[in-house]
Amino acid sequence: MVGAGIYVVPFMIQRHVPGIGPAVLLAYLIAAVPAVLAGLAYAILASAMPRAGGSYVYASRGLSPYLGFIASFSQWFSLCIAIGVVSYLLTPFVRDVAAAAGAVEAARWLDGPVVRLVLPLAVLWAFAGVNLRGLGAYQRVLLPLVGLTFLLGALVVVAGFVLGPAAAAPAVPPGRGVPPDTVATAAAVLFSSFIGFDAIAQAGGEARDPSRTLPAAIGLAIGIVTVFYVLFAAAVYHAVPWTVVRDEALRHDTSAAALLGARLPASLRVAVVAGAAVALVKDLPAMLLGVSRLMFAWAEDGIVPRVVASVHPRFHAPRVAIAVSATVASLGIVGCHLAGDFFLGVDILVTSMLVNFLLICGSVLALPARNPALAAQIRVLRSRAVQRAIGVVGIVLLGALLVVHTARDLGPSGLPWYLRSTPVWLGVMAVGSVVYLRELRGLRRRGIDVQALFAALPPE
Repeated sequence: MVGAGIYVVPFMIQRHVPGIGPAVLLAYLIAAVPAVLAGLAYAILASAMPRAGGSYVYASRGLSPYLGFIASFSQWFSLCIAIGVVSYLLTPFVRDVAAAAGAVEAARWLDGPVVRLVLPLAVLWAFAGVNLRGLGAYQRVLLPLVGLTFLLGALVVVAGFVLGPAAAAPAVPPGRGVPPDTVATAAAVLFSSFIGFDAIAQAGGEARDPSRTLPAAIGLAIGIVTVFYVLFAAAVYHAVPWTVVRDEALRHDTSAAALLGARLPASLRVAVVAGAAVALVKDLPAMLLGVSRLMFAWAEDGIVPRVVASVHPRFHAPRVAIAVSATVASLGIVGCHLAGDFFLGVDILVTSMLVNFLLICGSVLALPARNPALAAQIRVLRSRAVQRAIGVVGIVLLGALLVVHTARDLGPSGLPWYLRSTPVWLGVMAVGSVVYLRELRGLRRRGIDVQALFAALPPE
């Protein structure tokens, strides 16, 4: 969860949502509320349905197979694009590490157009290889990166609060505060920073004692990361006035490492910039794990060809699903390189995840009536009144963010339709609908009882 969502988005948002100014932290806190509710909804459903492809399984068993598939299909597509975005952002971060260390020639080489394309592709497929070697290799790579991410991120928090502002931030004139619609728009974009807990649910039955450990992991992740995000963003904005952040964001792509590093001695500057690069690298294996398990779950249900559920005989990893997901992510890298921007990928991700989380909250409400046997397996927050409150309030808040985000995307901006997230997302939903209907007809032709299939959990 702690990657581009904390090092880049809270600062580049000054360009993406003009006028947000000093209200970034307020927008962060607003975004955290529906994210926490979505996390609680995930925890409830994960305790009853601990299977690979978590969100797809929850919505297909709690609401309908169609809604479960097309929502998770758009989620899969947007997360693959997000993997491409994260991979593409890695090169400038590595370049900044070289520049901070005084390796000017290496930094210039890393800024070349060929390197900006080839290096992200190489890193992406290296981590696809890690995932192909199974959860043992994944764990050995990921856990040290997580430790480094939080350690170097803590350095940013301490440095930001110790340094204090280089100059006084201008006061917002009375009556000229940030408009509520601007804060809401920024909150919708910043919501993308909180969605990483979804990857926990996708691993499903691969966890030990999943009915207990998955809900606990989701709760811990969203709680710890919410606190860390707010401290991190507050520290950087404490040391760097928002006007400086805004001016830097308008001139070029910037990050927490670049903004704060300019005020630090050389050794600390290298550590802070390296922390940003480590955080981005750490995102890749977890995101690949999540998207590949979504595809695996579809194939287990027969919604995509069964070959997608093919598992490596030695490493027990879904090799076809990983390879296909990494290929789509590679197209995301190429798209970022050709467009010269990455926020379209962020906007698509926000749209698809807001819809997905809406359906997860809806599944919490609908599961007892639709599938009482599975509802009886819920092990956390078992009070029906609490579940209803989480589901209803989650739907209202997530729906409000979705409306704000969509209205902004479709409003006057001068962008062609193919650079707007809503038309792209609708196109992906249309493709998903075609795939679903075709494969559903195939299941029925083979004499499979579709109703019984989607009433039970996939095999472990």
